[in-house]
Amino acid sequence: MTDTAQLNTLAAIPDERPVRPARSWFALLKPYIGSPLNAVVTFACLWLIYRLVTGAWGWLVTRAIVEGGPQTCKAAAGAGACWPFLAAKLRFMIFGFFPYDEHWRPALAVLLFLGAMIYSMIPRFWSRRLLWLWLAVVVICGVLMYGGVFGLSVVNTTNWGGLPLSFMLSSVGLAFGFILGVLLALARSSKLPAIQVIAVVFIEMVRGVPLVSILFMASVMLPLFMPDGVTIDKLLRAQVAIIIFAGAYIAETVRGGLQAVPKGQHEAAASLGLGYWLSMRKIVLPQALKIVIPPLVNIFIGFFQDTTLVTIIGLLDFLDTVRSAMRDPVWQGIAVLEGYIFAALVYAVFSYGMGSYSRFIERRLKTDHSHGRH
Repeated sequence: MTDTAQLNTLAAIPDERPVRPARSWFALLKPYIGSPLNAVVTFACLWLIYRLVTGAWGWLVTRAIVEGGPQTCKAAAGAGACWPFLAAKLRFMIFGFFPYDEHWRPALAVLLFLGAMIYSMIPRFWSRRLLWLWLAVVVICGVLMYGGVFGLSVVNTTNWGGLPLSFMLSSVGLAFGFILGVLLALARSSKLPAIQVIAVVFIEMVRGVPLVSILFMASVMLPLFMPDGVTIDKLLRAQVAIIIFAGAYIAETVRGGLQAVPKGQHEAAASLGLGYWLSMRKIVLPQALKIVIPPLVNIFIGFFQDTTLVTIIGLLDFLDTVRSAMRDPVWQGIAVLEGYIFAALVYAVFSYGMGSYSRFIERRLKTDHSHGRH
């Protein structure tokens, strides 16, 4: 058979391969958008997000007023954000009623506090020297805020406010609340009935009332039980109330971590001849704290934001100084959202930082033990 005949024979054989029909654009997008109804919902959400983003960008940036004063913002009311309000009220929102000429003192205290916090977050610096560092930082910050020595004028705690007050109430409250919470968790897990009952009653009573009630009692009711002529600073009373409230919540979280530690760890410690306190400090408690890192950080973030409740007893935290700035008759009715946006940004930055650091600690400590699985 010639080559031409072979080619004709092959051409005459029908192609049995299935012909793939041309896929429509909807078939190509179906894995991503699902059914037609889901497609409509998806495009509607995308359109809504687009309108929100473009509207917010226009109000915050393109139509915003960046120069001028109250009259300029009032003349362009509704056009865009009035950023001159933040420029005029920024120092008050951060430092509150602290004397204007002395703002360098709380600013330096905040910088020292943040510097010590960042230093403490680096694992290679974890040692007992951190206790001495924090002791020095607390003393220096106290001297800067209150004064009375080294030629610094005295500033009463009634004039403290803004971001330094929020930092102090939350950080000191959580630091001492964590210590109290660990002790309460150990007491509630104790086999001694008297200690266990006292811990249970304390924890349940404190957790059974809101923080507002405890702050109100510390500010209003406590002075009624004090002897004549004896007074306790309002800020100290609020700080103790926050410590007690935080300690009760942290105690239950730590107790959950203690119960999650396998019983074999306790038995192994006992077989090594370790006493109760040594086994808790060296073996059980470190494992329990690793387990409860996520809920502990959740508590820390919540209490950092809950310091705004101290406004009911006359203390101006960061959020309340923002509100006070917005109530200024000169700016009232002009800057409606700008202050809240600034406050939300500050809270979001610190909350996100705490959450990110907790995830870093979880990865470093390998709390899920996934590194040992194959």
